[in-house]
Amino acid sequence: MEKKCFTITKRIAKHGNQAIIVIPRLIEDSLKPGTIVEVKIEVLTVVPKLYI
Repeated sequence: MEKKCFTITKRIAKHGNQAIIVIPRLIEDSLKPGTIVEVKIEVLTVVPKLYI
């Protein structure tokens, strides 16, 4: 199986009490349930407490 790499820059979303990252539909076909992925998170900016 060929290794696929994607780089996406996303804003963290809120779903109830959980912070989530929404995966774009463009790469949805490559990420079926059960697929194992490596996720590296680099924090680019920190949101002030005012917005949390």
